[in-house]
Amino acid sequence: MSKLLQGKLALVLGIANKWSLAYAIAEAFIREGATLTLSYLGERQKESVEELSRQWDVAAVLPCDVTKDEEMAALTASLRGLGRPLDAVVHSLAFANRDDLTRPFVETSREGFLLAQNVSAYSLVAVARAAAPLMSQGGSLTTLTYLGSTRVVPNYNVMGVAKASLEAAVRYLASDLGEKNIRVNAISAGPVKTASARAVKDFSSILESGPKRAPLRRNTDPAEVADTAVFLASDLGRGVTGNVLFVDAGAHVMGL
Repeated sequence: MSKLLQGKLALVLGIANKWSLAYAIAEAFIREGATLTLSYLGERQKESVEELSRQWDVAAVLPCDVTKDEEMAALTASLRGLGRPLDAVVHSLAFANRDDLTRPFVETSREGFLLAQNVSAYSLVAVARAAAPLMSQGGSLTTLTYLGSTRVVPNYNVMGVAKASLEAAVRYLASDLGEKNIRVNAISAGPVKTASARAVKDFSSILESGPKRAPLRRNTDPAEVADTAVFLASDLGRGVTGNVLFVDAGAHVMGL
């Protein structure tokens, strides 16, 4: 079977460590023949991302603080300097104050609410604006979301509201960028043991209950999420845009 992403240049934002979904997606992209560009936030993360990147075909490792417009402009300039079109972007970025994930949602601070929206939702708009001019041949922009965007998940709180905003942004961006043949989608992954997930209080109980409730009677494998991201970035997904694709062992179809 031919490699699905052969000859494509992809930007992956949000690799934190080997257990992050962004890392699994990057591995799958490399397996399918893509050349990667990776981002990092701050010098501490730069070292870890550069260390992880040594095993892959990476064109560049670039700084990117999505809360700073000047860094987004610099990202566009750096990517343009590579001298080739950008074909795919993976947006795997989210953040909320731990306090706002542990106390009742009604007690969410104004600052915490805006921070979660800025990093977890508006950043997709900023990334799309930075990447779209480089997608001269069209391309794919994929983000990651979770069921807490449409259903109440205990202790997900302000992040659930941010993910709802993110999913709305997917639809509006798909409409805006479709005429440029740029597709925008989200993958709603089931619970996976990542560093960010551990910030959710009692996350272990969500993992434990997953196999009891999901139709496939198991939790989500990061490789399943990664393969779906490959599909969306490849020509196989050329007709898919504005969608939220669930990769959660079927958990989203269940009631109580």
